[in-house]
Amino acid sequence: MRSFGAALLLLLSAPASQAFTMFAPTKSMSSQTYQHSSQSAISRHTSQSKNSAPTRTFISKSMTPSSSTVLHMGLDMVTYLRCEWVSAALCTNQTPRSADVCLQLGTEDGRPVTFIPRTIETFITSTVEADGILPISVERQVKQQEKSRGAAMVKIVNQRADDLKETADESVDVVLSLQAAARMKENGLDWKKSVQEAARVLKPGGRFLFVEQTMLDDDNYLEYVGNLGVDPEKLVDSDTDEENNDDEEEQYPVFECIGYDDVDLVLVPHVAAVFVKSEDAGLTPAERAAKEAKVEQERMAEVSISAFERGLKKRKRKKKKSTEEAS
Repeated sequence: MRSFGAALLLLLSAPASQAFTMFAPTKSMSSQTYQHSSQSAISRHTSQSKNSAPTRTFISKSMTPSSSTVLHMGLDMVTYLRCEWVSAALCTNQTPRSADVCLQLGTEDGRPVTFIPRTIETFITSTVEADGILPISVERQVKQQEKSRGAAMVKIVNQRADDLKETADESVDVVLSLQAAARMKENGLDWKKSVQEAARVLKPGGRFLFVEQTMLDDDNYLEYVGNLGVDPEKLVDSDTDEENNDDEEEQYPVFECIGYDDVDLVLVPHVAAVFVKSEDAGLTPAERAAKEAKVEQERMAEVSISAFERGLKKRKRKKKKSTEEAS
């Protein structure tokens, strides 16, 4: 008796005319029964092929094996799931409990509604679509998550992620950017302007949380956020030319890095980070000078008080010593 492996090898190596002879009917099946069943099967297949329209293949010609594994966000399954887990942990653990308003750059679904703490009162949306209109499917998902979560009130706002025209200056406590920069680039939006808009709408001391692709063309996302500067005369404008950011003497850092780390176990490099908007990011030179003078004045007052306390203790010890000698 031949083994299964040998039979399979023989089947693959045998010609097509001999391959069917290897599966001849067994002794328990009569030749008439086998012939009748074979003819019935052939006739059924022939009638179906004549009467029915030709079936379509499962994979279209335009679909490649690599593209069939890519999700709608442009990520492979491994990178998407890993970034999903990191995003959930980042939003949950790094959102201050004192924060009330949260805005997401490029809302794609209702994920952040479940990620952010229940202490958030208002969640503001934005879109990566070029027309600035949030898709109906995304709006439904966000509303569904709002209903199931029963916490933050979702504020559906039709605004582009790189032009938050419906959001006032310094009105947001937390800004999220979760795998949105690559989507902005695909749709013709400027992800750099989205970072500038995040700096504009954030309150002083507000947090910018992101999990983004490390490199976008030749630009490093983390370095751009860390090196973002603000004109001392005004906040960063969405129309500001990049050449204006090259003058180091007139630029002050907008964000202060709290911490960052590369997302491991992914196929496409991503980085997760927490940045805090500087307290004096939007101050004019006069206001900045007044603040520095006030800080220096408070420091000198503290030094004077410390010197007075040391002198007072020294006088007490001297008086006590003289009293002991007199007695």
